[in-house]
Amino acid sequence: QVQLVESGGGLVQAGGSLRLSCAASGRTMSRDTMGWFRQAPGKEREFVAAISWSGGDPAYADSVKGRFTISRDNVKNTAYLQMNSLKPEDTAVYYCAADSSRRWYIVRGEYEYDYWGQGTQVTVSS
Repeated sequence: QVQLVESGGGLVQAGGSLRLSCAASGRTMSRDTMGWFRQAPGKEREFVAAISWSGGDPAYADSVKGRFTISRDNVKNTAYLQMNSLKPEDTAVYYCAADSSRRWYIVRGEYEYDYWGQGTQVTVSS
């Protein structure tokens, strides 16, 4: 059974930082594109960032570019999202996801991702 488990969420003041982790179990994710999505109350889930298995440049939503950094450790079967300069509008439940299709390019649509974590809450106070 494949599981993605997010951790690292919490409450932080605006301008602060958090590092989210996504630990995978049940299969090796080294050939998967790993992505992060978020969903704020009353809004649809949106793409945040993704990193390909093939070594290409990561992709970011415009709203987080320059503030967030996605990375992965294939030995630990874990993906990370370093979030700096957090803003109140970053408040959301953050989800980790995996695209197992082995595409050479990154996709941003949530329906392209096969595996999902349960989410971790990030709250940024003003």
